[in-house]
Amino acid sequence: MDCKREKEQDAECEKVTALLLKSRTGEFDLESILFLKLRVLGIHDLGCIGECVNLERLDLFGNNVTNLGPLSSLRLLSVLNLSSNRISNIEPLRSCENLQTLNLAGNVISSTESLHCLVSLKKLENIRLRDNTYNYSNPVCRSASYRAVVLEMFPNIKVLDGERVVGRGSELYQLCKDIDDTIKAGSYKNGQLIEHPDCKPWVEDGYWEIKRSNNAIIEEAYKQFNDVLHECRLLNNRATHVISQTQRSMSLKKQPKQYAI
Repeated sequence: MDCKREKEQDAECEKVTALLLKSRTGEFDLESILFLKLRVLGIHDLGCIGECVNLERLDLFGNNVTNLGPLSSLRLLSVLNLSSNRISNIEPLRSCENLQTLNLAGNVISSTESLHCLVSLKKLENIRLRDNTYNYSNPVCRSASYRAVVLEMFPNIKVLDGERVVGRGSELYQLCKDIDDTIKAGSYKNGQLIEHPDCKPWVEDGYWEIKRSNNAIIEEAYKQFNDVLHECRLLNNRATHVISQTQRSMSLKKQPKQYAI
């Protein structure tokens, strides 16, 4: 009997049901769900998830999803994680007009043409099709022109595959990447590290000494760093406030209702 019950529970997890959504969120009404995390549940059918019309954040990492049709009704969705699934067609996401962050790493998207349906999403600024940290990718990423084509297709995005392409830090990131690539290219030959016994300094003595003419540059860099740090603190305070409000609302919902007779 226990084995039979376990099999029934596994079968239920393969499809998103109202019971699954309510048990995961504690909400009685699907329209009240704003955040939803359904990671590594073996889900292949999104079922009634489209009824969560006010959903803002959805995490479906590590499932077996192939059909995104039910997501087309989620007009308020802003953050969507679909990494590590079996997705090849993302056409239904065309209707998610508030989408800002989209993670599709670890799927089977084969060409940049498959991404054209996202061009109309004006708020989309963060796209991930490849994640080197976890070795997730898509067939489309094998193309040598992949990055250039995607950046041309989405001129307003700020982050591609975790790398900032515009805004603060983008120039420094690209510079460091170019230097790293150059060092790697010059340090290896036929897969072997090249030894340089007579290495000489790249610059003359005293090159790194701070000169008075550079003080303005240093002050500007220090000012920009403080500005970024201030923004981080504001974001942290805002996140703490939202978390406390959420915890307070959840505690109120858990309190038993009292009825006057």
